[in-house]
Amino acid sequence: MDEKTMVNDILGNVKSDLTAYQTAISETENMGLRQTFQQIRNNDESFQYELFKVAQSKGYYQPAQKATVTEINNVKTQLQ
Repeated sequence: MDEKTMVNDILGNVKSDLTAYQTAISETENMGLRQTFQQIRNNDESFQYELFKVAQSKGYYQPAQKATVTEINNVKTQLQ
């Protein structure tokens, strides 16, 4: 497996983990456990961003094209 595949695989797994942590946080009543999940999520978010920067710098990841002002305004209008 090449580096690009590994990096993209890890990014996908972390994204999935972040979703699972968010669900667990929103459904956890115990504050100690909730805080633990939040700390893990925060650490994973930091790790994901650092790995994203590496992937982007190596050309492994191309972010979506930036939205135009018109597109942004259309979304704002729809959400109001």
